[in-house]
Amino acid sequence: MTDPAQNNIIAIASGKGGVGKTWLAITLAHLFARSGRQVLLFDGDIGLANVDVQLGLTPQRDLNSVINGRNSLKEAITSYPEGGFDIVAGRSGSASLAALAVDKLETLAAELKGIQKNYDFVIIDLGAGIEQHVQYLSSLAGRCVVVVTDEPTSLTDAYAFIKIAQGSKQPPDIGIVVNQASTQKEGEGTYHALNKACVNFLNMSPPLLGIIRRDNKVKDSIRSQKSLLIKAPHSTAATDAAALSIKLMQK
Repeated sequence: MTDPAQNNIIAIASGKGGVGKTWLAITLAHLFARSGRQVLLFDGDIGLANVDVQLGLTPQRDLNSVINGRNSLKEAITSYPEGGFDIVAGRSGSASLAALAVDKLETLAAELKGIQKNYDFVIIDLGAGIEQHVQYLSSLAGRCVVVVTDEPTSLTDAYAFIKIAQGSKQPPDIGIVVNQASTQKEGEGTYHALNKACVNFLNMSPPLLGIIRRDNKVKDSIRSQKSLLIKAPHSTAATDAAALSIKLMQK
């Protein structure tokens, strides 16, 4: 795998669904692009893909057509002019993609590596959980942002993801983002609960990258199929996400 220090791929992960992973991937891609970076958002949430849905896009080509050999990955890239970044859309409901053979995953990875040099950042929106294709795609990244909430299942599933990722041959640099926190203090408490388990059982302490406070404007933007930075650029969640993006771009 690529040396994390030389790798511009950032994977956005979560142990379970419903924690705002895809929303965060979209928002970070938009923030990076606004800072002048060239960004590709790759929807790796195979089977439950919804980056295109959240942005109101209807791509002519998607990851399904790539895997079936109808298009190259480069041909499947769709521009999102409002955000200034590119996406590779997934295919929601394509359960067969979640059972991809390793050789298919390796071919997809090779194409992605060929494309990544054209971008400052490639953001992969991983599927929730610890399935084979999720772990494989996460192994391509130099950094992995694990999104959690204060729900007990979110924390236990995030821990399971981190444990498996740490056991890979060349684990990515893992950091934690607490989403949907009522307050900064509550978010810090959520992080410390997860970090304590990582220290005690994995002998590692993933850093806290950021806390994003609960904000109804996020739901509004998803319902309207618009990026939060277009719908509510000065909202609490947009401000918190912007602080996170600066930290990620500085690393």
